[in-house]
Amino acid sequence: MLRRIALAMIGLVLMCSPALAAEKIIVASDCTWPPMEMLDANKKPEGYSTDYLYAIGKAVGMDMEVRNVAWDGIFSGITTGQYDIVASSVTITPERQKQFDFTDPYYEVVQAVVVPEGKSVKSLADLKGKKVGGQIGTTGIFVLRKANVGADIKEYDDVGLAMQDLMNNRIDAVICDDPVAMYYANKKADTAGKLNLSYKTDEKEYYGFTVRKGRKDLVEKLNKGIKQVKASGEEAKIIEKWMGKSN
Repeated sequence: MLRRIALAMIGLVLMCSPALAAEKIIVASDCTWPPMEMLDANKKPEGYSTDYLYAIGKAVGMDMEVRNVAWDGIFSGITTGQYDIVASSVTITPERQKQFDFTDPYYEVVQAVVVPEGKSVKSLADLKGKKVGGQIGTTGIFVLRKANVGADIKEYDDVGLAMQDLMNNRIDAVICDDPVAMYYANKKADTAGKLNLSYKTDEKEYYGFTVRKGRKDLVEKLNKGIKQVKASGEEAKIIEKWMGKSN
């Protein structure tokens, strides 16, 4: 009898072992980029990227722990091994690929210009002489600088601070990724209906999860998860949750 009980216990342990052996992954996310990365009412990370990572973890057996980390120190944390992944709407660029490894893309964006309701711009050239805000170190700032249209660029630690200054008429426009622009213009309670997503650039960008250079094992596992999340229909559910149904 005791032998049967022991064998049964061993069987239960073996059945549970995949869950117990799930690889622990520490994720850094600057939760100031809604609806991609943000904090809920209890100050816990949530958003599109967070849900996507949890879905990957479920698919390939990784236990994701997402931590809110300020943008200005997020990449150094990857380099020093404090975090395994940066999941913070990081656009894959040739410059960044020299320093870090990236997964396959998990979201496509363009840059968008937000202005007060009732105002509009038809191109970046229309920003000449205007005060334009954006989050420091983001591709919106890079795109505007490259365009060299004569805008007065003001950089912020948090895109939300730029939006506040726009609402208070301290600046004329904000440039940021289009899902963030749509969130502030259409969904955020204190700004919806007061801002106009007036212009989108043509050039597409792609978000990738960022890992330390040389972590090809982790990249391969994440890419496997991305493929499974897309194929299973889970990606479509996450998109609908945070962005609504597509037309």
